[in-house]
Amino acid sequence: MRGRLDSIDWAILRELQADGSITNVELARRVGLSAPPCLRRVRALESAGIIKAYRAILDPKNLGFEIVCFAMVQLDVQGKKELQEFEQRVKDWPMVRECWTLSGDIDFIMKCVAPNLAAFQGLVSELTSLPNVRHVRTALTLDLVKDEPLVPIEDVAEAEG
Repeated sequence: MRGRLDSIDWAILRELQADGSITNVELARRVGLSAPPCLRRVRALESAGIIKAYRAILDPKNLGFEIVCFAMVQLDVQGKKELQEFEQRVKDWPMVRECWTLSGDIDFIMKCVAPNLAAFQGLVSELTSLPNVRHVRTALTLDLVKDEPLVPIEDVAEAEG
């Protein structure tokens, strides 16, 4: 569907990615439509899978999660079965908020949150004790420098237009 998106669709996506709680009336005003056609376009973008979900972005520190860190994991064996077993285990850990498979020396990178260093160390201990885990490197975050939504709408829209 990407090839069929017009400038209004891109504007809708930009506005919703910036603020998913915006009302349809306000969204329509910002993109230059009346409310009913704007809602139809949003529903079409949702049906096409371009808009996957809406969520609030919470402040982890204000909710008691003092530690944000990354864990990079290398497995001993990267067979389909072993990868699926590791992925399933990761899905069971609430402190793991994102997990990506990677190419190269590292098989997975995980973004984690923890209420304190002891809780994070507990997660690392569980992680390193898994049978197929060869190596784990961790990095505690210091400061957030940039936090943007995943898709750079402005760059994509300009390239399309």
